[in-house]
Amino acid sequence: MSPSQDSRSRRLPLVVWVLAAGTFLMSGTEFVVAGLLPEIADDLGVSVSQAGLLVTTFAAGMIIGPPAMAIATLRLPRRSTLVLALVVFALGHVVAALSSDFAVVLVSRVVTALATGAFWCLATVMAAIAAGPTATSRAMGLLMGGLTVANVVGVPLGSWLGQVSDWRAPFWVLAALSAGAAAVVGRFIPDEPRQQPPSVRAEFAALRQRRLWLVLGFIALLLGGVLATYSYISPLLTDRAGVPIGSVPLVLAAYGVGAVLGTAAGGRVGDDRPLATMIVSAGATTLILCLLVFFSTSPGVTVVLVILLGVTGFAATPVLGALVVRFAGSAPTLATSLGSAASNVGVTIGSWAAGIALASSLREAGPPLVGTVAAVLTAVPLTALALMHATRSETPSPQPGAAAGPPAQTRTRDRS
Repeated sequence: MSPSQDSRSRRLPLVVWVLAAGTFLMSGTEFVVAGLLPEIADDLGVSVSQAGLLVTTFAAGMIIGPPAMAIATLRLPRRSTLVLALVVFALGHVVAALSSDFAVVLVSRVVTALATGAFWCLATVMAAIAAGPTATSRAMGLLMGGLTVANVVGVPLGSWLGQVSDWRAPFWVLAALSAGAAAVVGRFIPDEPRQQPPSVRAEFAALRQRRLWLVLGFIALLLGGVLATYSYISPLLTDRAGVPIGSVPLVLAAYGVGAVLGTAAGGRVGDDRPLATMIVSAGATTLILCLLVFFSTSPGVTVVLVILLGVTGFAATPVLGALVVRFAGSAPTLATSLGSAASNVGVTIGSWAAGIALASSLREAGPPLVGTVAAVLTAVPLTALALMHATRSETPSPQPGAAAGPPAQTRTRDRS
């Protein structure tokens, strides 16, 4: 094959780009509310802490929702499920924008979280199938890039719109965009026939793979460590490093850009060197978090370390998504949903532990110390994965009635 032919064969198909756009749209809603809590609380007659439940309930929905929706929609056509998820997402935002009752808005957040979970796990599987085994990590990198860009660009824009007009405005915009996205998905996403009827039994059978659980553990530890630190990055920057409060948004934006670059880089190299990508990402992240504990009293050093944390902390995410699909064999839907749940579990536990550390005598150095411990613990699943790779392949045999999965991915051996 000529180089030009090889380049064309590795080009990601349009399906992956459409799914990435949908991921971008649906990902920004989780945190856009965080920048509007005072306005929402004042309008709905609740306290700011009560309004914060709009963020908490969405996060809880993203832990429980993806596995539940993966099973509930397993027998539905894939394209129809994606369109339905976007329509429900749009309707949830319309209900929230029209309501003056906090309880109704809260319920609408749970519903939109369920729709987001359903879209995310199915989009991951479809992107992996469309990209093929030689470009799965690149496809995952594009999807993760949509998620990251949503938080870097979409969330600040949504917060700004809500502050200059009304907190309901971002909800109306998200509803309109998701309705348009449903039309685009219905037009451009093929509703390919499945080779075998989907089977709930096969989906649960895929969970017996030990390598799958090791990857899920790595996801929870790595992202939990990174985002536990990020959750309390503002006091670290201002109170400990002495960064002016007006410069914090710029630092956070730079961190987001670093995360986009890290995701793109991990997607590029992860298909050829998945294990090495995970090792480098975890090792570099551990080092950076450790340096933040001891050297975050210098503003310049702290800013550089925060940006690098975005790069290294997210470099492995495309590989992790690809490995979850691969290790699940011919029944990847439920396993993919557990990948999303694992990251949210890690963030929830990590942020809780970081909050306790912040309130202790460690003060602002506490959260990065918690992050360091979590990052160090990634060595446990990494070592086990390396040993399994060196000794044997645990490729599952296709189960009767299993949904058609990515061809040949279960036969692909990891290369370090």
